[in-house]
Amino acid sequence: MRDKAYLREVGLRDGLQMVKRILPADLKVEWCREEAAAGVGEIEVTSFVPAKIVPQFADALDVAERTGRIGGFRQSALVPNLKGAERGFDLGIHKLNYVLSASETHNLANVRRSTGESIADFHRIVDARAARGLGDVVLCGGVATAFGCTMEGAVDEGRVVEIVDRLLEAGADEIVVADTVGYGNPAQVRRLLGRVVERCGDVPVAAHFHDTRGLGLANVTAAVEAGVRRFDASLGGLGGCPFAPGATGNIDSEDCAFLLESMGFDTGIDIDALIALRRKVETWLPDEKFHGMVAQAGLPKHYRPAALAA
Repeated sequence: MRDKAYLREVGLRDGLQMVKRILPADLKVEWCREEAAAGVGEIEVTSFVPAKIVPQFADALDVAERTGRIGGFRQSALVPNLKGAERGFDLGIHKLNYVLSASETHNLANVRRSTGESIADFHRIVDARAARGLGDVVLCGGVATAFGCTMEGAVDEGRVVEIVDRLLEAGADEIVVADTVGYGNPAQVRRLLGRVVERCGDVPVAAHFHDTRGLGLANVTAAVEAGVRRFDASLGGLGGCPFAPGATGNIDSEDCAFLLESMGFDTGIDIDALIALRRKVETWLPDEKFHGMVAQAGLPKHYRPAALAA
């Protein structure tokens, strides 16, 4: 048996939040259905943010309800505050991804409050889950700008670890460490994520990388060496943060799955099916630039997924 690695598709949320063209809900649901059929075990289907801030998610309730009926994958959604979490609770979302920033400046730009206030709100979300008796809903604490910030520059690693500790104390079921603006390098990733994995113990740690400077997959490799087995990625490398200048696309889902499989991990993902879906999404978003090398070059002739090569 090969060790498993897990990929969460964030294209429907992080990928689309920078896209100018509003993708119809029907196509978002089709995208989700085909990702699930390709073996992607977790899909972040939307974000519960005000439509006036990110118009792409004006259909969040509709998309969440409809993708929740597909089955065969863990449905997750991003929430910036208690109000967003309450919407997720009401809709029966399996997993809520709460995000705050290690950079105070970015946190103020992104969610209009200090990092400390965001941590306090996460406590309220945990309390609200308990009050509703929703112990099976997974609450994930995400730390954005963990490797640097285009507004503040360097971010102290000790601050990132301190925020992780506070999220764990509040009751986070999973921690995500995010390189929101693509500042991280493999040595930094190996060092910081090693500390985070040690602090988290049995609590899973995931990594969220952007390929802004071409180091995205190198950072995935470094994270694997630090003990991380969960990664966010976006179909075709779409995405970025509208509140962080210079933040460009996420690591590419097809390339990330191929890397992990090539390293001997079982992702459970049919990469050919992902590539076929990518071709379809390219026709839906003709004005967007798609990234990734596997879709361009194809899989090697000798390639066999880890699940079959065992």
